[in-house]
Amino acid sequence: QLQLVESGGGLVQPGGSLRPSCAASGFTLADYAIGWFRQAPGKERTGVSCITRSGRAAHDVDSVQGRFTLSRDSAKNTVYLQMSSLKPEDTAVYYCAAHRTDWGCTMDDLPYEIWGQGTQVTVSS
Repeated sequence: QLQLVESGGGLVQPGGSLRPSCAASGFTLADYAIGWFRQAPGKERTGVSCITRSGRAAHDVDSVQGRFTLSRDSAKNTVYLQMSSLKPEDTAVYYCAAHRTDWGCTMDDLPYEIWGQGTQVTVSS
């Protein structure tokens, strides 16, 4: 069974940091582009960051550019989303997803075949 499991969310004060992880089982994460998405209460799910198979990352310019970074650990079959300078508007359920492709990555959720269950991130004082 192909699964993604997110962990590492939580409650943090504004300006703080979190590093959610996305661990794969049943398949090799290095063969896939990975996207991170978030959904706040009452809002649509949106893409925030993605990383290619080769490790190049892209981020949504308006919302997280300069504050979020992505990295891969092939030995652990895991991708990490490093979130810094967090703001209350970053509060959402964060999902990772995997897309089997040889080319690039996208923050459009349609191509992604495998999804995790989500991890809650709450930014509040």
